[in-house]
Amino acid sequence: MDIQSSEPVSHNLLSVETYEPLIGSEAVERIMSKAERLNDLHVINVNSTYYGGGVAEILSSLTLLMNSAGIRTGWRVLQGRPDFFSITKKMHNALQGGEINFSDLKKDIYEEVVFENAARMHLDHDLVIVHDPQPLPLIDHFRKKAPWIWRCHVDMSRPDPELWSYLSGFVERYDAVVLSLPEYAQKIDSPQRFIMPAINPFSTTNKDLTEDEIEDRLEHYDIPTDLPLVVQVSRFDKWKDPAGVIEAFKIARKEVDATLVMVGNVATDDPEGQEIFESLCGCREERIIVLSVQDTALVNALQRRAAVVLQKSTREGFGLTVTEAMWKGAVVIGGNVGGIRHQIEDGVNGFLVDSVEGAASRIVEALNDHQLRNVMGHRARETVRSRFLMTRLMEDWLDLIGSFEAHFTLSGRGGTSH
Repeated sequence: MDIQSSEPVSHNLLSVETYEPLIGSEAVERIMSKAERLNDLHVINVNSTYYGGGVAEILSSLTLLMNSAGIRTGWRVLQGRPDFFSITKKMHNALQGGEINFSDLKKDIYEEVVFENAARMHLDHDLVIVHDPQPLPLIDHFRKKAPWIWRCHVDMSRPDPELWSYLSGFVERYDAVVLSLPEYAQKIDSPQRFIMPAINPFSTTNKDLTEDEIEDRLEHYDIPTDLPLVVQVSRFDKWKDPAGVIEAFKIARKEVDATLVMVGNVATDDPEGQEIFESLCGCREERIIVLSVQDTALVNALQRRAAVVLQKSTREGFGLTVTEAMWKGAVVIGGNVGGIRHQIEDGVNGFLVDSVEGAASRIVEALNDHQLRNVMGHRARETVRSRFLMTRLMEDWLDLIGSFEAHFTLSGRGGTSH
């Protein structure tokens, strides 16, 4: 890395070698060997927000890990007006099976804002990775000299047909499409690959905390710890079913004493989030706490202290917060949908539920059985160690990028960029 500074700094990027105690020396050597073959490349990622939600969380860690391995990897964030993000949120919902009135005016605003961003971006890199629908049309505004990949993170099992017909016109121009699961595959000509997300176990969200550090975060937000904590951490989004979480907790509370804590944030590209948060505030009680904060240390503390963690989604491309909680040895009760079904093995390392009543029943079962929580929590952590760490995600991407190696060789590799 060529970072110029007038003062010596003590910061170091997290490296693949840091993961050796978790993944073993053989895996480290294999990943670094793959990275070395690609270290002349300059890769760029484009998405729509720097914080809030799983995509930003992944990019924050993955881009740094790639840089530490010698692959120059950048990250650009799309700029947009509130009306643009209102439209793209509706598109996001419609890709997951919701309804949308996608008028010509909405199309015009969507395409105009992406065009304006394209005028400010200089994407002459060796590989361009565009995330989700917000920046998708960027590809229309560049003379494509390098492979472009579209990475869609949402549950695409039932997209709105009209919207998908429109978006697929852009998608077909990409050299590859990356989805989280095979069941999200679409009928398109572009090659499709399947890569599940992963976590950085050393980030502020996931690193080990002392009991004092946990207590400090909980005390700061006046979260009582006299009763077991039932926790859901997620964006304020209707697909996360926050109202269903509260209903399930109220049913469970008839049999067990506990405190529900719901923590979320409102991402810059999600205008519905504030409305959903405000609606949940009306449900607050002494034992139902609803917080909208951007505090990754609080998320970590809650997931570590929780007796039960919920992710009662009704659609979920992949539940990053599920993996985070599993890494901390929590019993996670997840919606039996999308990527969560590939993370949780029902009754083995967590629970899958299809209803409010099912969630309530599992809350009661977990709170009443300390040994069950210990056994499931141990299995959950091991699942993450073996399948969902950032090094596995990086290796999947290295394999995909390496599949374009013939193109890089022909083009002389190592492009220039701004």
